[in-house]
Amino acid sequence: MAKADPDFRHDTPDFFTAAFAADPSLKAQWDGLTDLGRNEYICWVTSAKQQATIDKRFARLKEEVLDGKRRPCCWPGCPHRRESARKFVQP
Repeated sequence: MAKADPDFRHDTPDFFTAAFAADPSLKAQWDGLTDLGRNEYICWVTSAKQQATIDKRFARLKEEVLDGKRRPCCWPGCPHRRESARKFVQP
């Protein structure tokens, strides 16, 4: 089995940054997550193909992060970190 790439990180999307600027408590909670936790949320939200799904996931991200959750629920993890799963995601 291929090892996870611990150095893989998604860039933070602009709409995340804008939401954090508008909500200091969300920003504080986000900053309290580990790098891996932030990366998992970014991948989960941005991996959706339809804008409606992205919007729905981002709304859920805000709720979960403000509730103190550390990673997205029911997400198997960022496939970009595993060589064996990269075939399932577009570059």
